[in-house]
Parts: sequence; structure tokens; C-alpha cells
Amino acid sequence: MKLQGVELRRVAMPLVSPFRTSFGTQTTRDILLLRAVTTSDRGDAEGWGECVAMSDPLYSSEYVDATADVLRRFLLPELGASADEVDRHGAYAVGSVLHKFKGHRMAKAALEMAVLDAELRTEGRSWARELGAVRDRVPSGVSVGIFDSIPHLLDVVGGYLDAGYVRIKLKIEPGWDVEPVRAVRERFGDDVLLQVDANTAYTLRDARHLARLDAFDLLLIEQPLEEEDVLGHAELARQLSTPVCLDESIVSAQTAAAAISLGACSVINIKPGRVGGYLEAVRIHDLAAAHGLAVWCGGMVETGLGRAANAALGALPGFTLPGDISASDRFYRTDITEPLVIEDGHMAVPSGPGLGVTPILEILDSVTTATEWIPL
Repeated sequence: MKLQGVELRRVAMPLVSPFRTSFGTQTTRDILLLRAVTTSDRGDAEGWGECVAMSDPLYSSEYVDATADVLRRFLLPELGASADEVDRHGAYAVGSVLHKFKGHRMAKAALEMAVLDAELRTEGRSWARELGAVRDRVPSGVSVGIFDSIPHLLDVVGGYLDAGYVRIKLKIEPGWDVEPVRAVRERFGDDVLLQVDANTAYTLRDARHLARLDAFDLLLIEQPLEEEDVLGHAELARQLSTPVCLDESIVSAQTAAAAISLGACSVINIKPGRVGGYLEAVRIHDLAAAHGLAVWCGGMVETGLGRAANAALGALPGFTLPGDISASDRFYRTDITEPLVIEDGHMAVPSGPGLGVTPILEILDSVTTATEWIPL
């Protein structure tokens, strides 16, 4: 397989409703998509990658303009200069070729995703098979943002439960934590799978307050402290009976191993973009499984492209908790691919070549704000 070039495509996807977390509110998703064009003795192919960086460096240090810049100035030229290695080893060479560039994991992940998708489409293999999936459908959880009132929150949670979601994740922050959780438990009962996500909003000084959440039998509390405070998470884990899950702190298999060794978590949220790609995500899955830790697949408000890839990842054997693998209409009235749906609380894992889904050109063009072709 020979990589001919990559198209950078910016799209603007309006959300069905504002999505508020402890670090901000999104109303439109500014997304960078990559289209890798390849040729081989089996014919030409296209592969798609989705960069999960946000418009502003709030969730992480990466943001959309920066990912486009680093791809244009450094990552794509380096991939072109290493064409022979990529031709021989395909997507599995992308990580090693780009390793010398520090950070920028979301940009690297999108590029690896596009190359791997093209490779698998050429060979007629599915994303799920390549990653090692063992199930053909995955349980669907939903992430619920912060609202101005508890009654509004309860209406929204009730709607998601009626839609069949098997797990609810509540975003929390100081001033919006114990009482919303209490209200959801009182309204919907103890049988609902419930967890909370703080997105680094607390400090270790809040340990006694966070311990009040232990009364609600939560699956986990996700990333309560700053991403660099792994030792703080280890101390907090000793003070809570609720399992501590790390998200932002885990950016590679190496950092996952350190967190596990320190006892900083008993659950890991694996987001492929955050850790540098789906191949590294599989390595973290394997590491966690070897240490007996549960993992689940987090979401970054992806389009159908990233959503399909996440469903395949979530079908690996170690993903024992429902992920943020919600239907397309959770965030978008019109997705750029055929809508992904849930039935009986589960999403089917696409089984076609590559990602198993492809953008619908008319829809994609209607939300595109800019394109740039970069030959290699």
C-alpha cells in the first residue's frame, strides 16, 4: 500500500442541545477529519480519521487549529519522508515514525486512524477484527451534562432511560455533585447503572466531600483531580469506597502502568484520541486486563466515524463496563454517516471493511468549512 496524500477537512456540526461540563459548554463541534488516499496492487482506497481535539485547549492541551498545524508542518511531511516504512508496515508504522514529535496524540491518532482505515478497506478486513473484538454488539451508556436545575436533569435522564441506555454518567463539579446524584437515585432507583465524571474539577482537599458520594453505589468516579496529580488520586482512592477511574491522566500504556502500580485507579477510561490512537488503546486494554482492571470506552462527541471505531474497540474482551457509545442522535440531528442507533440498550459493531461506515458526501459537504489537500 502506498500513501498518496491526505486531505484535511474541517466540519462544523451543531449539537442537538448544549453540552456542559466542568470545563465549558459546547453548542457546535468544530471537527478536523482526515481522508487518506492510498494505492496498491489491489486498487485505490480512501481511509477516514477523526481528530477529537476541541476548539479550545480545555479538555487537554490540544485544540483543532493546533492539530491541523502540526499535521501540516510536521507529521505529514515526516510520514512522506518515511514512505518506504509506511508502505511496508502500513498503519503500524505511523506511531514509530512520528514518535520523535512530543505530544500531539490526538493529531497522531487521527492520522493513524485514516491510514489504518484505508489499509483495512483495501484488504477487506473490519476494524473490529483488526483490534480483536469478541462481540458483535456493545452496551450503550450516555454522558449527561450539567444543567441549571435538578428537575431539568431528571427529565433528561428519564428520557435517556426510556430510550434504552443501560448506563448513565453524570458530569459533576463543585456545587453540582451530591444533590444531583441523590436526586437521580431517588427518582430512578438503585438498579440504574450510575457513575460520575468530574473532568479534574476537584482537589484532594475535597476528599471528605467526595466521600459523600459513596452512599449512592456508583460504578465509579471519573478523573476527580488534575490530570498530573496521580499521587493525589492514589491517596483519594484510599479514602473512597467508590472506585476511582482515570481519564485525562492516562495518555499511554506507560502512564497507565504507572497509575496502576501506584494504586491511583481501579478503572481506566480509554479514549483512543487521548492516548495516541486505537493501536495504543489496545495496548492499554491488554495491560489493564493483565492487572485485573476494568476498562471502558469513553466518548469525545464523535461523528459516526469515530463512533463506529469506538464501538469496535468496546467489543474487546476487557471492556467490561458500558462505554460512552451512544447513538448518533445523542449529539447530532444529522450525522455525516448513516446514523448509528441503539436497540435493546446496545449498539451493533459495524462489520464491513475498515470502519464499516463512510461519510455521505452530500451531508459532509454541507457541514464542511474548509479543505486542504496535502500530497505525500
